[in-house]
Amino acid sequence: MAALGSPLRTLRGLLRELRHASGRAGRSYRDMPAYQHLVVAFRAHRVTSEKLCRAQQELHFQAATYLCLLRSVRQHGALHQEYHGKGERSPEEVAGLVGFRLPQQPGGKG
Repeated sequence: MAALGSPLRTLRGLLRELRHASGRAGRSYRDMPAYQHLVVAFRAHRVTSEKLCRAQQELHFQAATYLCLLRSVRQHGALHQEYHGKGERSPEEVAGLVGFRLPQQPGGKG
């Protein structure tokens, strides 16, 4: 398993993904309930000098997994948008894509 990195870096990555998601919704990411939940959860599970919190590593692992999911969904959407087919094309259009022209039928039918 790969190293998780710092919890602050994971939190910043999650907030960046929230900004991407809120940009599509047309509102600030700080107004989203997910933002408040993330900030409260990260503050509640930070390690202090008085205790060693095992749940902090648990939270960090879950946050890193969720960050991976959010990034993957965003990247999948971008790839799908770029490469998704435009539907069925006419034979003339397909011939034009590969550089050919269809022969003309006698009698002016095509």
